[in-house]
Amino acid sequence: MTGRTPLRIAFAHIPRQVWAGGYNYLSNLFSALARFREGEFAPVVFAGDRDDESDLAALIAIPGVEIVRSAAFEGRAGLASAIALGVDGGAAREFRAQRVDLVFENARFFGWRLAFPAVAWFPDFQHRKLPQLFPFATRWRREVGFRFQIASGRTIMVSSESSLRDFRKYYPGATNEVRVVRFATRPSPALLTANPVEIVAQYQLPAKYFYLPNQFYTHKNHQVVVDALTILAQRSFDVVVCASGSTEDPRERGYFAQVMGQVKNRGLEKRFIHLGMIPLSHVYALLRACTALINPSRSEGWSTTVEESKSFGVPMILSDLDVHREQAAGSASYFGTDDPATLADHIMRLSQDAGAPSVRSFVPAHDDRVATFADGFVGLIQNALKSSQHRE
Repeated sequence: MTGRTPLRIAFAHIPRQVWAGGYNYLSNLFSALARFREGEFAPVVFAGDRDDESDLAALIAIPGVEIVRSAAFEGRAGLASAIALGVDGGAAREFRAQRVDLVFENARFFGWRLAFPAVAWFPDFQHRKLPQLFPFATRWRREVGFRFQIASGRTIMVSSESSLRDFRKYYPGATNEVRVVRFATRPSPALLTANPVEIVAQYQLPAKYFYLPNQFYTHKNHQVVVDALTILAQRSFDVVVCASGSTEDPRERGYFAQVMGQVKNRGLEKRFIHLGMIPLSHVYALLRACTALINPSRSEGWSTTVEESKSFGVPMILSDLDVHREQAAGSASYFGTDDPATLADHIMRLSQDAGAPSVRSFVPAHDDRVATFADGFVGLIQNALKSSQHRE
């Protein structure tokens, strides 16, 4: 470590509208550090001048978190200079001005000449596993960023053993230190103040409903849920799936309209209900009261929605991914990403087996997982700082 307390770590803000999972990841990381490593770290979040004030207000409410607004963090402002000149000059000046000790790169490369120790987070390898879902330029930009981070000697953080295997597969020559830090979540008390019974009533949902809180990104695979509901309608089995989240996928801008068009054409408007972007407190309220969570994704690094469900003991119906098997540790029902019939069977069974609706609280020993998450991140940071000192 640097010997200075608290250690100041720079993070680039992830807008919730753009990537809710990334935003929630950082929020929960900051909360875990504040709770279990109190006073040791000061997360300094660098945001653009136009970033949403409510997103930032929720972060700054976490003890120890600081917010810095700067035009240098508008979109991809300094990416070209980071690659061509070796450093994102605008970002580097802000880091110096705020006296940061280490930079955490999440979906942004600040340059191979960056004069700060740096950790690069590779949340998943979706662009390699599902290249057909990415326009060429988007896929190229992400791959170039990963390769520059690897070539720059960054300490790499991945979120699962599954992602570690993918890293070794796709970058077999990489000699970087790579560490698995498994995400765990404990939402702040402020996010649990909404009464689930009242929120369910507000959205006019039935007492039993299934929850799908994934953004409408193509790889999140809402289509298989619509197909499963079609099968259940043919069986005359009445069930509701409630969805929430952003409707914008920059890779396929018509995806939301396409899915909802099929919902309408198949007469499923009362069975598949989309609420849009709702407050996080409402997300947690709906999660705690639902019959089960559904995550049909074709690719995940470490699913935020699955982790949140584990926190409250919510039953889960998950696509049969290696990472879902690893994350749920046998406590879920699984289906193939293109197997709506099995998904329909699981929905029907869980609906029939569910007892009276109830509101769930944190599961026993939940804090142990969150403390392990915080400790794993601290170990990663300590290792990155030691590696940097050895290179100097």
